[in-house]
Amino acid sequence: MSAWLAVLVHTPAHAAMGPVLTYRHRQVLPAGTLVRVPLGARETLGVIWEPAHDEASGEFDPDKVRDISEVLDTVLPLANAWQQLVRFAARYYQRSAGEVALAALPPQLRELSSLQLQRKALRLQKALGLQATAGEPANAKRPSPVVLDAGQAQAQVLSAEQTEVLAQITTQSGPFLLFGATGSGKTEVYLQAVEQLLAHEPQAQALVMVPEINLTPQLEARFVERFAPQWGPQAVVSLHSGMTPAQRLSAWLAAHQGGARIVLGTRMAVFASMPGLRLIVVDEEHDPSYKSGEGARYSARDLAVYRGRLEGAKVVLGSATPSLESWFHSRPPSEGGRYLRLHMPSRIGAAGRSLPLVRRVDMTHQPRHAVFSLPLLEAMKERIARGEQCLVFLNRRGYAPVLHCSDCGWKSACGHCSAFRVFHKTDRTLRCHHCGHSERVPRTCPGCGNLDILTLGRGTEQIEELLTTLLADVRRTGSQSAEQPEGQAVRIGRIDADTTRLKGTLQSQLAAVHAGEVDVLVGTQMIAKGHDFRRITLVAAINPDSALFSSDFRAPERLFSLLLQAAGRAGRDAAMGAHSEVWIQTFQPAHPVYAALKNYDYPSFAQSQLQEREQAGMPPFSYQALVRADARSQEAAQAFLNLARQRASSDMGQWPGWAQVLEQVMLYPAVPMSMQRVANVERAQMLVESASRHALQSFLAAWQDVLHGSRSDPACKGLIRWAIDVDPLAI
Repeated sequence: MSAWLAVLVHTPAHAAMGPVLTYRHRQVLPAGTLVRVPLGARETLGVIWEPAHDEASGEFDPDKVRDISEVLDTVLPLANAWQQLVRFAARYYQRSAGEVALAALPPQLRELSSLQLQRKALRLQKALGLQATAGEPANAKRPSPVVLDAGQAQAQVLSAEQTEVLAQITTQSGPFLLFGATGSGKTEVYLQAVEQLLAHEPQAQALVMVPEINLTPQLEARFVERFAPQWGPQAVVSLHSGMTPAQRLSAWLAAHQGGARIVLGTRMAVFASMPGLRLIVVDEEHDPSYKSGEGARYSARDLAVYRGRLEGAKVVLGSATPSLESWFHSRPPSEGGRYLRLHMPSRIGAAGRSLPLVRRVDMTHQPRHAVFSLPLLEAMKERIARGEQCLVFLNRRGYAPVLHCSDCGWKSACGHCSAFRVFHKTDRTLRCHHCGHSERVPRTCPGCGNLDILTLGRGTEQIEELLTTLLADVRRTGSQSAEQPEGQAVRIGRIDADTTRLKGTLQSQLAAVHAGEVDVLVGTQMIAKGHDFRRITLVAAINPDSALFSSDFRAPERLFSLLLQAAGRAGRDAAMGAHSEVWIQTFQPAHPVYAALKNYDYPSFAQSQLQEREQAGMPPFSYQALVRADARSQEAAQAFLNLARQRASSDMGQWPGWAQVLEQVMLYPAVPMSMQRVANVERAQMLVESASRHALQSFLAAWQDVLHGSRSDPACKGLIRWAIDVDPLAI
């Protein structure tokens, strides 16, 4: 006798079917079991599911029900808590549960047979020292902790601030916002919190998240050094999109089976299957990289908080510049705060060690078109001569953002995007950073034939070239390393997306900086956060003013955060920290952002920004969603959005009980996106706003049918796709 089972699959967005389909199998399978099922002409991965009302597919024809192709019974079923996390993420971010769930699973689960997975799981269990078989519970048997020998990795002696913070994490339930200055020892707090957890609960697991892939190797090295002697080298695994499919599957299986004690990863790791999860750490929680910009546009930070509450795990959000939303949520409980704020204002190290001195340089008093002010150049020369390192930060790669002709006004615009192609001098190309289109630099102006084509603006390539000229006569009197003896010329390094394209290049470049083989490091935001450069004593920010006048209301918050994170790279060594400096070259030295940065006064900056947002009715005092539409023409994209807006008022307003909900929701007219065209696709957006999160969520869920129905209107011909972005970070 056969059983009918509900299977969660990733159905196409345009298909008129739900994410849960019915299949047939010879026996009932528990929810969470991984299976392979036929879907159309192909075979896809699915999960046995207990569908909620909004996920059900409705009526079906029993004669068309197909059989499950294969049951991946060598992989333990996904836990109920994981299924609840997927269901919540899909509902809140207005996506299908199948899209969220299947994107969170390793790609190789779609390819390997049950026998191949069994062999891989057995090899992994042997490496982890697990005795359990695939059919037993994930915590059936665990290896006993190894006793540390003298001389093995030990925890550092904690400062008074670190000790107090750890005591709070141990005794309180959280969630916690760890507000710690750069260099205050937040990573050591994470390490000790994990160590205390595993000592108290040997079967527990911890999830530690970082915003970017390039931060995982150094964090993994610290965790392996600390925990491998006691728990084995396989106890710490990483999960991020930069891994090969085989590596990602192995790490996922280790976490899913419970053998990996600690999982380090980027935003995708928030969906890692971890049956023993008891602690979640979100480092640099303010970073916008935690918000996905593709597919299900979820916030990994917010889902981490929800998952902690769902599974009874403690959640620690850490940052020197918390997001204003997290800062607002960490206000006192009497004012409605939901997080417990923990404060570590002091850097660890020598007594009296202070944060770098911030100097603001008024570029209106410098020679016209000067890139580096004379005082900054002299300061850099002094530090290089002493064998110290400098960091020059410019968040724009390439040589120049634009090439132009002064005779006819031609500019290097991209023919496929509403953007200019960036001039890259190293390979003599004009490259669009949005669609990837690349061409050789023309010998003459394409418009008038002028031979004299000029550059506009500067990128990291040009800064590197300029510094090579300006510092050509500087020689070191202090030796940094055996490979860089005294009297040698200055070596300038550059780290950005162009220099780190090949696998392993970022690690080798960072190693060169740590080894003292680089005197001046030029880079983008890739090097401005998270890295522990011990010999850098001077950080210079070149032309940060462009972010001050952005149309995005979050721009001041982002700029303050980025500059403070960059400043935190200076003076991290106790012996050099006393005379470290941060130089800000600006045409707006009196701007409140720079004034707050000079005093490292995040609380006053956050207070002023929250006051402005409250007056304007902006998040966190309101809730927003963006509906984005891509089409062959801008007219079609805006027509779709405006039609859906009109029908929300005319059609939904007639539904019983919906008039009150619609009164709480504001739909703005459709407008082109700031980057209107990308790869010959026109883009438009519509802002939806409400003072009530519940009203906004109710409206968006009901509005889905209206959006689906609007795309078939003749006025919307040429529409390619549309998507809802809940809690957008960029408008």
